[in-house]
Amino acid sequence: MKRRILLVEDDVLMREFITDYFKKEQWEVAEADNGRLALEIVEQTSVDLIVLDIMMPEMDGWTVCRRIREKSDVPIIIITARVEDDDQIMGFELGADEYVTKPFSPRVLVARATALLKRTEGTIGREGELLVYGQLIVNRKAHTVSVADDAVNLSPKEYDLLLFLIKHYGKVLPRGYILDAVWGYDYLGDLRTVDTHIKKLRAKLGDEGRYIGTVIRSGYKFELEA
Repeated sequence: MKRRILLVEDDVLMREFITDYFKKEQWEVAEADNGRLALEIVEQTSVDLIVLDIMMPEMDGWTVCRRIREKSDVPIIIITARVEDDDQIMGFELGADEYVTKPFSPRVLVARATALLKRTEGTIGREGELLVYGQLIVNRKAHTVSVADDAVNLSPKEYDLLLFLIKHYGKVLPRGYILDAVWGYDYLGDLRTVDTHIKKLRAKLGDEGRYIGTVIRSGYKFELEA
C-alpha cells in the first residue's frame, strides 16, 4: 500500500519539485497552498505524514500544526527558512516531529520522511501492540513492560511517561512540554517532577534506561543511540 503525504507549501515551484521526488519513491501526494486548505484535507481524508511550511497565507504553519495536534497524532515535518532555536523549540512544543530548514535536498526530505514513519511506527507486532527497542519490550495492549524477558513494575505515570517518550522517538522534549502532556496543564507540580520520574524510570529499566537521554538545558529524548 502506498503511503500518502500532505504537502503544505505556498510556493508553486517548490511544491511541484518536492511532489515529484515523493512520487518517484511511490508516495501519493495531496497538496495544499495555504493553511486553511490543509486543515480541510486533514478533516476529509487520511494521510500518513504531513510536510508543513511555516510561512503561508491565510493561516501560518504554527497555527495549522497546533490545530492538527488537537485531533491527530499524524507525523509532521516542519520546513522553514528560519533557523533560530526558539522557532525550533516552538515547533516541537506544538507537536512537530521533525524540523527541516531551507534550502534542503528533496531527496533528503523524502529519506527523513521515510525514517520518521519507521520511528513513529516503532518495531511493532502484527496487531501493533508491541514496541521493541533492544531488550526493552512494551506491550501496549496488556500495559506491560519487560527487559530481557523480566517484567518491569512501573507506576501508571511512569508507564505513561515511557510511552510518551517512545512516541516522540529521537525528538528532544522540553521538560515543560513533558509535564503538560503527561501530567496535564492543571497539574500544580514543578519541573522537578519530570526529573524525578525520569530518574526512577531509568533505574527500573536497568541497562535499557540508557535509551532515555538527557539533553543539557533542553530536556530529554528517547532513542537507541542515547
